[in-house]
Amino acid sequence: MRILLIEDEHRLAESLRTVLERERFVVDHVDRLASAVEAGQMAEFDLVLLDRTLPDGDGLSLVPTLRARNPGVWIIVLSARGEVADRVSGLDQGADDYLVKPFSLDEMLARIRAVRRRPAKLQSEEIRAGSVIFDLSNEQVEVGGNRVELPRRELRVLAALMKRRGRTVPREALEQAVFAFDDEIQSNTLDSHISRLRRRLKDSNARIEIHAIRGVGYLLREAS
Repeated sequence: MRILLIEDEHRLAESLRTVLERERFVVDHVDRLASAVEAGQMAEFDLVLLDRTLPDGDGLSLVPTLRARNPGVWIIVLSARGEVADRVSGLDQGADDYLVKPFSLDEMLARIRAVRRRPAKLQSEEIRAGSVIFDLSNEQVEVGGNRVELPRRELRVLAALMKRRGRTVPREALEQAVFAFDDEIQSNTLDSHISRLRRRLKDSNARIEIHAIRGVGYLLREAS
């Protein structure tokens, strides 16, 4: 799952990012409304953690923009403004949840798990290819009925390829799905992840193959 963290308190943002990445999420952090709009145009996010009080305005003003681009995105507001009227305003303007600062990191993770369980987001979130079943909502992979644990970046690669199985996925699109904006990416980093993923799939008898399309990207298809 890819998360956009919009928070101008940098010490808090670093703490949140550390915890979220430990949970195997891909996290991009911005500290301004304008930067958040740019990020939303560059990548598709599954969840947004949104501070209300930002240097260039109220974070709630972003909600319509985020919803217009991705109607299914989850939005959790993080704010020190904890009066009942503030919470009601946030929820009425389209947020899925409202978490008042200071908050427990465990509670934040629980709130994230709670919004991910909501039925509207769970529809059509299971994809299959070969003997692989990928539950996108829970980021769980089964091969032949057995759970297979994959590192988070290999999970992101597999999800991106399975969503477009039978079609070539450009290299740039895969890198965008797998890496945060400020990750340091070497020229062969993506190839290394795909090479390891291929071995795991082969060892699991997944009956799918990942082919390199020279100069373009990668293609996933069922083994013949």
